[in-house]
Amino acid sequence: MRRLPRARLLALQLALLVASGAPEEPLSAQRSLVWGPGLQAGVVLPVRYFYLQAVSPEGQNLTRSPPGQTLFRVVIKSLSPKELVRIHVPKPLDRNDGTFLMRYRMYETVSKGLKIEVLYGDEHVAQSPYILKGPVYHEYCECPEEDPQAWQKTLSCPDKEPQIEKDFASFPSINLQQMLIEVPKRFGDERGAIVHYTILNNNIYRRSLGKYTDFKMFSDEILLSLARKVLLPDLEFYVNLGDWPLEHRKVNETPGPLPIISWCGSLDSQDVILPTYDITHSTLEALRGVTNDLLSIQGNTGPSWINKTEKAFFRGRDSREERLQLVQLSKENPQLLDAGITGYFFFQEKEKELGKAKLIGFFDFFKYKYQVNVDGTVAAYRYPYLMLGDSLVLKQDSPYYEHFYMALKPWKHYIPIKRNLSDLLEKVEWAKENDEEAKKIAKEGQLTARDLLQPHRLYCYYYTVLQKYAERQLSKPEVRDGMELVPQPGDSASLCQCHRKRPLRQEL
Repeated sequence: MRRLPRARLLALQLALLVASGAPEEPLSAQRSLVWGPGLQAGVVLPVRYFYLQAVSPEGQNLTRSPPGQTLFRVVIKSLSPKELVRIHVPKPLDRNDGTFLMRYRMYETVSKGLKIEVLYGDEHVAQSPYILKGPVYHEYCECPEEDPQAWQKTLSCPDKEPQIEKDFASFPSINLQQMLIEVPKRFGDERGAIVHYTILNNNIYRRSLGKYTDFKMFSDEILLSLARKVLLPDLEFYVNLGDWPLEHRKVNETPGPLPIISWCGSLDSQDVILPTYDITHSTLEALRGVTNDLLSIQGNTGPSWINKTEKAFFRGRDSREERLQLVQLSKENPQLLDAGITGYFFFQEKEKELGKAKLIGFFDFFKYKYQVNVDGTVAAYRYPYLMLGDSLVLKQDSPYYEHFYMALKPWKHYIPIKRNLSDLLEKVEWAKENDEEAKKIAKEGQLTARDLLQPHRLYCYYYTVLQKYAERQLSKPEVRDGMELVPQPGDSASLCQCHRKRPLRQEL
């Protein structure tokens, strides 16, 4: 038989290697790293997750993903063949920097435990298989941990949250009786968006003050989810469901400010801030009711930096005049900026002049190298998602903030732009001329956002706010006239067998 020339043989072998999906870069399954909260039975979340760092045979972390189809996969099964459980395990999310994000959502509880296999082809990765000793509860198990400190330790909650420390510095004590009198008078009128909550014996009660309280569905769902996981302190408080923070009294005024809880803060208000309803709801509904959430965004960040379009990008509603200015700047400088308004409500008369842009999927934003973040009615709630991408964020100076802003620094995590956008084009030009520095800032911002915005840290944050509030309350909370019990969805108590004592539910 005639032999193939060596050059043709090598070419054929290479073609077969590529066709088989084998990576071109060397990768060691054994030396690769796997870690994260999804490998702990006690970290109960709507979607559990963990991370993987690909490592070379020489022990070097890969900084880009192996070419071709992702060969990593995760197989999750009950330890007991008698326990048949439904677990949704999507494909790993490739974060395009040598790391992968693994997710799974449980629909039943397992008593014996779980076996998690992390595989590269057919080879086990790192210390796989990972054994989670039961019980492993799913999201709707009403089996709260009775020791909050143990729960916080299991979740590795931070010892301090700077924003929480700052918010409560204005409230060394909380006069509940004063709030019961003043809040309905000041904020509970017909146009109000206030909900009065009482947490007692781990049950949630509420009554609405004002007409615009439909968004209580968002505050309800996170409080119920938290109560299923940990024993909450008894307390009574008011949540502002509106866009704008409410309490503008100064600390040295008489009477002083009231600790209203809001989703957004401002430099001239004293509200206590919680993570926004947007990122909270998307965390609860991940892998089910939403496509954009704090995890999914990390695997959908568009082309690599060098292949992104070198323009600043914006799409959004007309909820602030500076957004209209963006569109005008875009028309005048199309080589630097692509901006469009997708819906007119506040400035309908401007639609004919500025035009209406087509809607574009959020993941497609990251085809562009620079993202412009401009306030809406208050802080733009897209900001956490933009920071989790791998584009450079140009952030408008703003009096408004969300719960995590204090940890982010201009020129380290993002590029600041003036409130009136007068230096936007200059900053885009700077980024284009200083590509490596721009890339470095984008990466630093992304890595910091990945840490700050992990879903389990949202639960830590919510609990700490409730804990600090309860510690300062001078009166015992009560179930007030007009309050109703907020029920857990379905019959959550019957959905799983708790292996720890469940608090007694007291009906009205």
